[in-house]
Amino acid sequence: MKFTETKLSGAFIIDVNRLSDERGFFARSWCEDEFAAHGIAMPPQQANLSFNPRRGTLRGMHYQLPPYEETKLVRCTRGAILDVIVDLREESPTFRQWIGVELTADSYRMLFVPGRFAHGFLTLEDNTDVCYQVSAKYTPGAERGLRWDDPAIGIRWPFEPVLISEKDRAHPDFQGLAVPGKELVTA
Repeated sequence: MKFTETKLSGAFIIDVNRLSDERGFFARSWCEDEFAAHGIAMPPQQANLSFNPRRGTLRGMHYQLPPYEETKLVRCTRGAILDVIVDLREESPTFRQWIGVELTADSYRMLFVPGRFAHGFLTLEDNTDVCYQVSAKYTPGAERGLRWDDPAIGIRWPFEPVLISEKDRAHPDFQGLAVPGKELVTA
């Protein structure tokens, strides 16, 4: 695999190395040793699949509070998405910065999303599937979100989304966020 670190420290674009012959190709998409060589310790605890029938569907921007933060390895297995992440680590030099990476079924490209990052995507084609390997189990009480169009972050989506859940529309802007670097306090 080829790991390309993005401008957001700890976030990587990962391309597979294809071994091709007349049958097609073979490629490794996960190897604990190769990930560890890039400082990534991510034993998957959960795998998720998202089916999106409509182009212009936006999901996000989601994250979980510590100690339930999730790292994610995201791949589009059918169709295409613009996958977007925002660095929410207050101590990071790239705090509040974002990147968008186009992931397509044809490219086999993946995006590694560190913990304490908000994550979301916009479908670029109808009938798009997205697969995630996730380092932590979903914890409803730790789930949070960031408004997808918050001007304080300034994500430049390629076009206006046509479908967003009410839950995702209701996420607060950056000023109203629960701080993802702090432990979740439960009563």
